[in-house]
Amino acid sequence: MSEKVVYLTYEGLKEREQELEYLKTEKRKEISEKIKVALGFGDLSENAEYDEAKNEQAEVELKIVRLEKMLKNAKIIDEEDISTDVVSMGIKVKVLDVDLDEEEIYNIVGSEEADPMNNRISDESPVGKAILGAKIGDTVVVNSPNGEFELKILEISK
Repeated sequence: MSEKVVYLTYEGLKEREQELEYLKTEKRKEISEKIKVALGFGDLSENAEYDEAKNEQAEVELKIVRLEKMLKNAKIIDEEDISTDVVSMGIKVKVLDVDLDEEEIYNIVGSEEADPMNNRISDESPVGKAILGAKIGDTVVVNSPNGEFELKILEISK
């Protein structure tokens, strides 16, 4: 079974590489020190500090594995390859909510970089799915958990 492709911008890739490096070097050393200190407290069966440090170690190792897997399956969204003819990954799109008569600007990114509070929406989100492939002037129907609504594509840019 093939792994799911993870779409990342160049900036997103660099952030995750830096996070992985931090976890593998500094964070591992920090946890190792916590474990050494906790071992000095004696009886491990009643040593909360030791248990906490070991749990933190397990969480960090799990995150390292997850990041390595993600980076192995990453596909970089190259701005040079992006066309502004249609809405696609890596694009910035200005839309009009037809029902509310409100404009919004979204950046379409992969699910790992999605941050809806900052208008960075995933290609897998209801809005992302609905507008992918649309052209300027198109009106699309978004099927969201709160019901259907229409968005009109006003602008597409990098």
